[in-house]
Amino acid sequence: MHAFDVLGDPVRRRILELLVDQEQSSGDLFTAIRDEFGISQPGVSQHLRVLRESGFVRVTAIGTRRLYAVEAAPLQDIDQWLQPFRDFWTQRLDALGTELARGRRDRRAKDSTDEE
Repeated sequence: MHAFDVLGDPVRRRILELLVDQEQSSGDLFTAIRDEFGISQPGVSQHLRVLRESGFVRVTAIGTRRLYAVEAAPLQDIDQWLQPFRDFWTQRLDALGTELARGRRDRRAKDSTDEE
């Protein structure tokens, strides 16, 4: 399955978001996904399997518990693929930063003249 096919599903994206800061058990992931998306335990397991088989997550078995964590390599591949497109938004973000700075400067100038 192509990386964008994997990430095209909002449930799988959310699972990755939940795993960004720390590894989590399958039970904890199920609870969060069930509460947000109303998906059954077998449904969450299916999404975890897709993420595992596509290399986006790794699983560590500790007794009967399964702990899931993000794998960086597929995300780095996506980052590399996106690199040529960054110029499209980088210039716009730079322009936005300039406008925001100009607005702050204008407000400070206006506030200083209002105080006089």
